[in-house]
Amino acid sequence: MHIFSLRMQRETIIGFFCSILLCLSFLSGIGIVLAKIPDGIPCSNCHTMHYSQNGTIASWWGASGPYEVLLVNDCIGCHSSTTASTIINFTPIVYNTVAPTEPLAGGNFYYLSASDANGHNVIEIGNPDDVLLSPPGAVHAGQIGENELTCAGNNGCHGVRNFSQSIGIISIKGSHHTNLTGKLDIADQLYNSYRLLNGVKGFEAADWKNIDSNNHNEYFGNTSPLDTSNCSACHFGGDIGVKPANQTISGFCATCHGNFHSVSGVGGDNLSPFTRHPTDVVLPSTGEYSAYTVYDVTAPVARTTLPNAPSSTVTPGTDVVMCLSCHMSHASPYYKMMRWDYRGWPANGLTNGCNVCHSSKN
Repeated sequence: MHIFSLRMQRETIIGFFCSILLCLSFLSGIGIVLAKIPDGIPCSNCHTMHYSQNGTIASWWGASGPYEVLLVNDCIGCHSSTTASTIINFTPIVYNTVAPTEPLAGGNFYYLSASDANGHNVIEIGNPDDVLLSPPGAVHAGQIGENELTCAGNNGCHGVRNFSQSIGIISIKGSHHTNLTGKLDIADQLYNSYRLLNGVKGFEAADWKNIDSNNHNEYFGNTSPLDTSNCSACHFGGDIGVKPANQTISGFCATCHGNFHSVSGVGGDNLSPFTRHPTDVVLPSTGEYSAYTVYDVTAPVARTTLPNAPSSTVTPGTDVVMCLSCHMSHASPYYKMMRWDYRGWPANGLTNGCNVCHSSKN
């Protein structure tokens, strides 16, 4: 009995200190990162064994738990902050409850506080879309309702969408342990796909930001839009799930917004005149477009061949217009997730991103 009592005391003390370390790590902002977990980070920063301490749920864990795969928080819980910082101890912050000082390349869900039209209303932030009933330009109308969009899983962007797993965390199971960064030009698995967007190629900037012509993400593009009228272009079934056959970022957007980014949607081919603004179409090498030769993060381009490092050069006739040339992926300060104030120009005196490509329109 004495030995048993000592053992129980020891385990209680160990459990207490593990709980303290877990608490301190989350208070300091250490959580799941969108890159491979660095060596030396304790497992207890992200995982728990029994999800209880003395029969109660610890107050520093996410309020909506318990969570799948023994995690102590959900996607937004780890990638959010009540401060204005957007990188905290190697963790990218995509949702700040106050205005972010330097939003990451994908933008910030904070801007949904101004308008539902400013971004994707993922249910994890508790701000349902009051305007849209389904994704605009959806190939299959009603496939995702206004209160069903998630960060990850079958109704989200990150992770594997194979319709046999639940939404959210389970769809990215294991990817934070194996995730690759830098140039990702294979993308045949989730862990080697750009930003855990299944099947998408790209080059990941180390700090998750598009800062200037020399420091930015590189996006993969094609010379012709995806044909979303053929379901086999993005629905592969089984464990492979939904992914764009052309492995481009625009093709990925087209898996939900197909009518905006398909061959039929932009006018039936990849040549002007277009019905809708084209994506996965080459930036022309003649006329006003030929002046866009220095990479501008106001209106990024995609590459048909991924570079080994961010390039400051734009090559009209080779580089590609994409969805993210105009839009942010999470949310932006502007209407329809635009990268600039499209509606307020020129009265606002700010940069008109249209002029980056359409240089003679100044």
